Order: sequence, then C-alpha cells, then structure tokens
Amino acid sequence: MNETAFDEPLFASLKPGLTSFCYRMLGSMDDADDAVQETSIRVWQSWSTFRQDSSFKTWVYRIASNLCLDKLRQSKRRALPVDLFDPAVTIVEPRDTLPDSAWIWPSPDFGGNPEDRLVRRETLQLCFIALLQTLPPRQRAVLILKDVFEWSSKQIAETLAMSPAAVNSALQRARETMDRAQLRSDELSSMDVQPEQQLLSRYVEAFEQFDIAALVALFHEEGCMSMPPFEMWIRGKEDLSAFYSLTRWHCEGSRFVPITVNGGYPALAQYMPGKEGSGLVPWGIHVIETKENQILHVQNFIHTPLFSRFGLPERIDQ
Repeated sequence: MNETAFDEPLFASLKPGLTSFCYRMLGSMDDADDAVQETSIRVWQSWSTFRQDSSFKTWVYRIASNLCLDKLRQSKRRALPVDLFDPAVTIVEPRDTLPDSAWIWPSPDFGGNPEDRLVRRETLQLCFIALLQTLPPRQRAVLILKDVFEWSSKQIAETLAMSPAAVNSALQRARETMDRAQLRSDELSSMDVQPEQQLLSRYVEAFEQFDIAALVALFHEEGCMSMPPFEMWIRGKEDLSAFYSLTRWHCEGSRFVPITVNGGYPALAQYMPGKEGSGLVPWGIHVIETKENQILHVQNFIHTPLFSRFGLPERIDQ
C-alpha cells in the first residue's frame, strides 16, 4: 500500500460514527470535528503503514481514540451549570462565566447515514454526555465502544491497546461509576421521551409575547433554567418570574426557529433584536426537558457560534 492508494470514500463512510464517538468523548462538537480532521490527516500520512493486521475501522478508531485521550489529558472536565453550582440565591442579571472549554455544548446531526443502531439516541442526551465526562478517559472510551457502539471486548482491546481482560475490568469500573454518579443534570433530564409539540408551541408563544405569567405557568414547581457560559442558574417559579422580569429588556421581541439537537431532540434557536434596530440576531439554543407535560429544565446555550454549526442564518427579519 502507498499514500496514493488512500481510500477517501472508505474513511468518509466512517466519519459520522467517528464524529459521534469523538463528541461523546470530548463533550464538544468543535473538539470532535478537530479530532476527526486530525484523524483523517494521520490516516492519510500513515496509510502506507496499515498492514491489515486489524480491520481498517479498528485502525481508524485507534488513531481517533488516541487523539481524544491526548486531548483529555490536557483539559479539565466539561460539565453543565447545574452540576457545578447551586441555584441562585439572589436573582440578578448573570455576570460570571466560565470559558467555552468548560461546558458541554449541544450537537447537530452528524450527517450522512450513521449506523443508527450503534448511535443510540438516548446516549446523546446532554445528561448522558455529562455523565460520561465523569469517567477517566480510557474508561470512557471503553464504555462508549461497548455500551453505545456494541463492539466486542476483543475489538475494543485492539483499538485501545489493552487486553480483553483489562477492557472488561475498565468496563465494570466505568459502569459502577456511572451508576453511582449523582449529577443534578441527570435528575433534571427529560422524564418524557421528548417535549409535547403543544407544550413547545405554548412556550414559543409565551416567550415571543413575553407574557411572564403564561411562561412561568408552563414550568414544574421545581422547574429551572440554566444558561451556559453563565455559572448562574435559577430554580423555582418565583425566582424564574423574577429573572424574566429583570431581563425583559433583553429578551422582549425575540423570535424562535425550531431545530433538533443531539440525535433529533426538539430545540429552539432564539433570535433577539439587534443593536442596529433592523432584524434579529442569534442569542441562544433552548433545549427543553419536560416531566408530565411541564417544563422541568430549560437549558439555554448562549453561544452564538452554535448557530452557524446548526446551519442557521446570521440574521432573521423581525
């Protein structure tokens, strides 16, 4: 084999699943895309060394896994605000933030036709991504390849340069850690499969009219809202009402565009009035988790680069 024989279509066929693996490992689509791009470069550069002692897929995932493990050695754990801080005691405009690298961000579809049975939707829920980040990197890789991608212990061992016994041991420890983890985001995760369309429509109507009473009435008694990159998050109807009243000047006049995130989960892209006075500009991606047809948690991801990643326009008409 030589570099000129590099099979680009074969690599392209692996890319959707590879991207979903890297996203689960790293908690960020930006990082996942970087890892996949670097993987493609290394595969091309090393093509002549591929001796077919393992499958092409295993070889590619070995390269991607090593890249992810290297990235994770140099970074802190990504998380969601509700897992790092207690709810706000005093309702003020949020000010304190953490860098983008501190947070888990939602993902769009990975494109192409990933092997659906290997990319199970529930393992793309934001609370599951947050749980994964609590695992040591190698255990994380083992658990994803085994419990999400349903690989054999032998194939995982070949990919991660471990013995099958070490794979099984790491898997057991990873599962135990996941079972013990008591993240608040897991408690607040979607108790319903997905929000009822009627509830989403009522949320859109109340927010776009900025009818605070109607908006807060949609929340569960213990409902909450978080806004990464801000550390602050709010819990309870009284505090939500106070927060919406305080931020009316900022959000009034907003409009929503429906999208899907993390494997097809319904979400809303919020556009707010621009400073120039003409048109609406990107603000946040609202991911709404519900319980018994009430809102349990609104995660408003305030990160405008997400809009271009989701293929959304830079501006919409008022």
